[in-house]
Amino acid sequence: MLTLDTADRLAIHERLAACAWALDTGAVEDFVACFCAEGTLEWDAFEQPQSWQGHAALRHFASFLRDLPTSAGRQHHISNTIVTPGEGCAVAKSYVTVALRQGDGPHQLYVMGWYEDALKREDGDWRLWRRVIRDWSGPVLANFAGQSGERVARPMPAPLLPMRYRPDGD
Repeated sequence: MLTLDTADRLAIHERLAACAWALDTGAVEDFVACFCAEGTLEWDAFEQPQSWQGHAALRHFASFLRDLPTSAGRQHHISNTIVTPGEGCAVAKSYVTVALRQGDGPHQLYVMGWYEDALKREDGDWRLWRRVIRDWSGPVLANFAGQSGERVARPMPAPLLPMRYRPDGD
């Protein structure tokens, strides 16, 4: 089991914050640099979960969001992060909400969910090896009355369909 000291935990928190800042300011290469070379981002909220692996795919993901007209003014808010040692990696889980700026307001809460992250050291820095984006529904709410714990999936919104990555261009 990996051992994490205070410096490791701080570096991991900083990496998670840097990833959000990069995505929300359109800094595509900074976003990509938050991930290991073969890092994976999975969005497990839709009927068919989406996945982007490796820097080219992650660049596609971040570029798509940067170029989406409705993305300007988006903010990812990460909180209640818990970091624990895992087998050869650090594991973090965090609440995430995404707000979209809409003119002078009121602004819209667009996503309410959580990140399930695994981080590894690469080139001397902590980087995301795997990030899974999950909705605040399904298994995480299984302990509450009236909740089945079943995965709740929704259709992928039409504006996000081109975000799917196909390295061959199909």
